Amino acid sequence: MAKENQFVEQIADIETDFPQWYTDVVLKTKLVDYGPVKGTMVIRPYGYAIWENIQRELDGRFKKQGVQNAYFPLLIPMSFFTKEAEHVEGFAPEVAVVTHAGGEKLAEPLAIRPTSETIIGTMMAKWIQSYRDLPMKVNQWCNVMRWEKTTRPFLRTSEFLWQEGHTAHATAEEAEAETLTMLGVYKEFVENCLAIPVITGKKTEKERFAGAVATYTMEAMMHDGKSLQSGTSHYMGQNFAKAFDIQYLGNEGSLQHAYTTSWGVSTRLIGAVIMTHGDERGLVLPPVVAPTQCVIVPIAARKGGVIEACEALKAQLEEAGIRVTLDASDNSPGWKFNEWEMKGVPLRIELGPRDIEAGKMLLARRDTLEKSEAALENAAASVKEMLVEIQKNMLEKARAHRDNRIVYADDMAGILAAVEKGNFVKAGWCGCRACEDKVKEETAATSRVIVEGESKETCAVCGKPAKNVIIYARAY
Repeated sequence: MAKENQFVEQIADIETDFPQWYTDVVLKTKLVDYGPVKGTMVIRPYGYAIWENIQRELDGRFKKQGVQNAYFPLLIPMSFFTKEAEHVEGFAPEVAVVTHAGGEKLAEPLAIRPTSETIIGTMMAKWIQSYRDLPMKVNQWCNVMRWEKTTRPFLRTSEFLWQEGHTAHATAEEAEAETLTMLGVYKEFVENCLAIPVITGKKTEKERFAGAVATYTMEAMMHDGKSLQSGTSHYMGQNFAKAFDIQYLGNEGSLQHAYTTSWGVSTRLIGAVIMTHGDERGLVLPPVVAPTQCVIVPIAARKGGVIEACEALKAQLEEAGIRVTLDASDNSPGWKFNEWEMKGVPLRIELGPRDIEAGKMLLARRDTLEKSEAALENAAASVKEMLVEIQKNMLEKARAHRDNRIVYADDMAGILAAVEKGNFVKAGWCGCRACEDKVKEETAATSRVIVEGESKETCAVCGKPAKNVIIYARAY
């Protein structure tokens, strides 16, 4: 009994102390631990397994778009950053710099990559000679470092894992189309694999990526109503091509600068999964990326034939491609139920002597906590069907949660009242930076995304004619 109580530690209440709930969950489910350097995290095997599944799903989608994986150096000469003024200004506060190596001072300081536009632009300039070399589409899976003052595991750490795709094209139209195509790839993946509904669209000039012509984002609503920028896709125009001399010989014989894009998502997506789907019991993981999709818990395990039946069931599920774990430890079933629920495993199977005699198994869903029976004979088909249903239900539940918390506001008082209640707020915007700044100053909400296809007559801040509808929200 003491062992049970030791595991089932109290986690903070999700409704009254969401930040502490998040910290409790990521630590107690062994997703991460804190690194010895302030602001860093150690991704533990359970957390890294989620990232591996995210990688696998995304990488296949990238390759279908003609993207090839490559790898670029971690260390970048500081002189590279000075070539694109807006870019270096945007990243200057976050850049970590190496000044000494081998016991000697370096001739030129080296930046630890906060992003790789500069080094990839340099290499593209070397590799691209003719229109025949275009489009060039490369992606790298790597770590980056951004020296953050305030950190939280997965959401904002000094070092994190991500992918960054970079493409070069002959025309602006082709590059802009690529930017939106990759945004669409992200949206499809996040909704269908992570079960997180997102709102996609353009960022304001204030919020766009340093050095980009246009930044497109996908914004997700977390359990507490705050927004999480879950991925971005940037149209760079010729800014980086001119800075790094990415030119090609056109088919008419003249040298022209290419048009480039970049796009990326990171381990922040794991934080999004936790904060979108988690509940008072801990994690709730979508089946597509859950390290363990199904756990088998033997009941009265010491009785003859129970473990053997569980092992046979496990083999059947594995044969069907299901990621399954058999918990044959000597902990009590109640302890196991609590442990696997906290770890967010989508489906639990309980199998005991009576079930075996009846040819049935008990299925317990993590998303709804509902229990049902299914025949052992067709176990794999039943489990697969239920995992699909869980995945679908998680997306529908998250979408309903978000849609119920999107409201309209016509003035500053309305924006403030709405964000105080944990809502996304749609409001008219005149396009003026000063109005955007005023919303942040008075409400702590920022402009998240420009809404396509909607209009308002007046700006909610100044009352002048509105050019766009914008979503304001407090954000991570």
